[in-house]
Amino acid sequence: MFLKVILRVKVICLFFLLFFCLKSNAQSSISEDQIIGAEKMYDLHFTKAEHDSMISQLTADLSYYKYLHSFALPNSVPMPQWFDPVLPQMHFSTQQQKLTWNLPQNVILPKNKSDLAFYSISQLASLIKSKKITSVELTRFFIDRLKKWGDTLHCVISITEDIAMQQAKQADDNLKKGIYKSPLQGIPYGLKDLFAVKGTKTTWGTPPYKNQEFDEDAFVYQQLKKAGAVLVAKLSMGELAMDDVWFGGQTKNPWNLAQGSNGSSAGSASATVAGLVPFAIGTETYGSIVAPSAVCGATGLRPTFGSVARTGAMTLAWSSDRIGPICRSAEDAAIVFAFIHGADNTDRASRNMPFNYNNNIDVSKLKVAYAKNYIDTLPANSSERAVITTLQKAGIKVTPIDFPSNLHTNDLLVMIWAAESAAAFDPLTRSNKDDEMVQQARDRYPNVFRSARLMPAVEYINVCRIRYTIMQQVYPLLSKYDIIIVPSMADEPMALTCLTGNPCITLPSGFMSNGSPSSITFLGGKLYSEATIAAFAGKFQKLTNYHLQHPAMFKK
Repeated sequence: MFLKVILRVKVICLFFLLFFCLKSNAQSSISEDQIIGAEKMYDLHFTKAEHDSMISQLTADLSYYKYLHSFALPNSVPMPQWFDPVLPQMHFSTQQQKLTWNLPQNVILPKNKSDLAFYSISQLASLIKSKKITSVELTRFFIDRLKKWGDTLHCVISITEDIAMQQAKQADDNLKKGIYKSPLQGIPYGLKDLFAVKGTKTTWGTPPYKNQEFDEDAFVYQQLKKAGAVLVAKLSMGELAMDDVWFGGQTKNPWNLAQGSNGSSAGSASATVAGLVPFAIGTETYGSIVAPSAVCGATGLRPTFGSVARTGAMTLAWSSDRIGPICRSAEDAAIVFAFIHGADNTDRASRNMPFNYNNNIDVSKLKVAYAKNYIDTLPANSSERAVITTLQKAGIKVTPIDFPSNLHTNDLLVMIWAAESAAAFDPLTRSNKDDEMVQQARDRYPNVFRSARLMPAVEYINVCRIRYTIMQQVYPLLSKYDIIIVPSMADEPMALTCLTGNPCITLPSGFMSNGSPSSITFLGGKLYSEATIAAFAGKFQKLTNYHLQHPAMFKK
């Protein structure tokens, strides 16, 4: 009986679908001239007889596309084909060790209160834990700085003052009761404005979604809330996570207000470097943590793909999006990552992997390499070459290697990104609300989304398959090393490791002649090696003081 009911339902559904198709066919059908035109775009060559055979199927497909468009899928609906960066030959330890955070002792409040803006997370945590300052006082201090400087940098979309004061008071009350959750307890921070937080607008940086609200809290926000951190602001991002321009203008580099902060985690980097927040959370699909960290002189940790569940975050590209901390030191980045990493049941690409951070790591036991084909070709006085020299003088062996190149990884990544983002924002394109977006140039999202609609599904699938072959091809080299040093803004290393899912940390490496910071990136040769790269970066920062330099304007 049950089987008969199912069959009857299927027949009814097929009848209505056939009716829909026939009705649509009467209105529009595919012509041979259209097929010939499409062949030119897709490098295909069919005969006249093949054209004739294709017409009826393509016409039926067109009708079905119209049916699919009736769903108007929201950005939050997942794509059930999950990208997995783990190759069959990879093996990992899954044992999480207990982490101990040694907060500095005898930290005192500065005579000049403005100096508090650039205290490290551990210094602020020490002040709070020893009750030399309350979270309410610290939160008010950073909210005042956000109000003072936010418009100068165009880095703040909204200040979450009510939420912040409530969470700060809770942090103080817990401490009075002897409840101490983590070094992040009572520490203010900012979120890139693509994370859902109940009671706030989540604008995605663009006019079509300017008044958007979600009745959910993003995973990363929940993780930070559990740790006792205090959300003070939703920070600016490039429109739909592209570059640094949003409906409030261009987010600025704190070192040079004539320059943008680059990369879509623009506000997170700018606000952190200017001391408007102790740390912030960013995301990356292709360079959006690395680039603004490099330009602004922040320390940005882009973790292994899947290390932080993306639930409640705007989707740009399902197979590439990642979440990571943007801080002022590697030690701070390690503290934040320790409390945000992890998986949930909604983001099926996320994984619970250990983060066994040890800031006393013996770097002499690490295998360190540098991309000679990218660094040796730079001027002798380049900051990248100076990094190699600094490490070698400290007794660290740095092996020159030829980093994989000429693999067209930039083109591969952009094709995948374009197809997935066009699907993620399908209703925006078809509604023509993309006309409301600030950026309308040919290489901006409105046109990227429209153009990607014409990408054949076969080509997208084959690009993904080529991605897998490249992962297999570069694995033997990358996995030989714990650390691989590359220029931060070099396209091929950035694109390649976005495709493979490898982690990296980007940090300041000096200053250019115009006063802006230069940077370096330490890639993790192995997946889930965030603890190693953060500890190594911390060792480098102990050998230098670049991360302790701050833009003069914001020291006031």
